Amino acid sequence: MVSARTKKFGDKVTTNTSQSSTPAAAGPEGGGVDLATEFLDRSTPLSRIRNLLHRYPALSPGIVLVVAVIVFGVISPRFFLANNLSLITQQVAVVGTLAIAQTLVILTAGIDLSVGAIMVLSSMVIAQTASQNHVPAALALVLGLLVGLAAGALNGVLVTRLKLPPFIVTLGTLNIFLALTLLYSNSASVIGQNIPALITSTGATFNVGGIGITYGVVAMLVLYIVMAFIMGKTAWGRHVYAVGDDKESARLAGIRVNRVLLSVYVAAGAILAIGAWIQIGRADAASPNAGNDLNLDSITAVVIGGTSLFGGRGTIWGSLLGALIVGVFRNGLALAGLDVLYQTLAVGVLIIVAVSLDQWIRKVRK
Repeated sequence: MVSARTKKFGDKVTTNTSQSSTPAAAGPEGGGVDLATEFLDRSTPLSRIRNLLHRYPALSPGIVLVVAVIVFGVISPRFFLANNLSLITQQVAVVGTLAIAQTLVILTAGIDLSVGAIMVLSSMVIAQTASQNHVPAALALVLGLLVGLAAGALNGVLVTRLKLPPFIVTLGTLNIFLALTLLYSNSASVIGQNIPALITSTGATFNVGGIGITYGVVAMLVLYIVMAFIMGKTAWGRHVYAVGDDKESARLAGIRVNRVLLSVYVAAGAILAIGAWIQIGRADAASPNAGNDLNLDSITAVVIGGTSLFGGRGTIWGSLLGALIVGVFRNGLALAGLDVLYQTLAVGVLIIVAVSLDQWIRKVRK
């Protein structure tokens, strides 16, 4: 607030101005910041919580996971049985692997609705080439990897070259990959006894504290360690975050945005092919209808894990927490006797709550 006092000495007029010491001096009308309002906003308990969640994105899913485990453990004594905990880890192995691929795409402010379809297509190629075409198991796995890479590259080319929205692109390729899977497999499953042992080896278990852990779970954890390192310690990881935060700013900073986006979709395709290997071992079979809920579950895991749907914010480890939450919720609701439809309903509610929380957190003052 500016005050002016004038004194007249003959024909001269002097003006004495003084600045008020109140923080509201530079208000919105003057183009400044209302410091009092900002201070009060930051000093409220709710704002401090929001600032904390903004600084540590994995904190909120960690709290949700602990609460869910406690609640479902109280509801059903069977929840903490070794066999049930082993089942949860096996379910999380597949969803968690797909969540890594989904995280990469969502970090760039995109979304991939075709992750489940790519995984299933790769799994059918691996299983059928090994069992019916008598291709060596190692080569069949390589062929499945190439299918995943090609599918991811197709998504990336459509997004970067044709400038189509990722949602539309992956919605279209979802149907394309599902149709190709059914055509290639003649809608028939391949049972485990016809699949070489190397391909089903991800389903083999070993005991840790009485809980059966599959090698598929180990493969998933290795993927998380590798991808967390890449995203946190390499230039490529920083470029992915930069592109998701602001594509134009990233371009002006010298980042080749289209190249980064294409590489993200290709990397996602490779991860999904590994997920196909894990899925075959878990089910001891390859089915063209195996991925019905995986798209929804992978998106849910990523969003609950603290990754923003608007890109540029989130962590790989947060997605693992989100995948664990999805697995715990589905398992806990099943033990509580709820129909599978209500389990899907619960997952849908989780998505809405997670996105609403993300919107609230994004309003934090910096």
